Amino acid sequence: MKKLLFIFSIVSAINFSFSQENQEAAKKLPAVQLKDMNGNPVNTAELGLKGPIVISFWATWCAPCKRELNTIHELYEDWQAATGVTLVAVSIDDEKTKNQVPVYVNGKMWEYLVLMDPNGDFKRAMGVNNVPHTFLVDQNGNIVYSHNNYAPGDEEKLYQKILELKSH
Repeated sequence: MKKLLFIFSIVSAINFSFSQENQEAAKKLPAVQLKDMNGNPVNTAELGLKGPIVISFWATWCAPCKRELNTIHELYEDWQAATGVTLVAVSIDDEKTKNQVPVYVNGKMWEYLVLMDPNGDFKRAMGVNNVPHTFLVDQNGNIVYSHNNYAPGDEEKLYQKILELKSH
């Protein structure tokens, strides 16, 4: 009986995982008005980027966020050359810490589009509960992959998803 219950639990978890992935695949990128680091308005649904888009929610106070984005930074030029991917780093720093964002980004020489979400409007619209949270969006604005948290090697999984998207 315990084995049967265990097997049922595993099958249920796998089905839930697949259904969640399918729900995300059907989800569209919401339209939220944000600003870039220079204060220019940007509508998230109209990023005007061709090819796959990686959207990474992060904050200056989040060590795993910075590890993930710094690791991707080392690979980003190669990723862009191979896939045409664009990374958009969305800072959820609030009014108290948002002034640290340009200092950190410029110090690390990130070549990402960095958007500011100090009120958490885009974060809520995307269903982000904690950071880092990374999404992959196809050229039609469909969210096709989502990953929460960061561990070394996650960037390779993300790159594989980008390659899969490019091959379709």
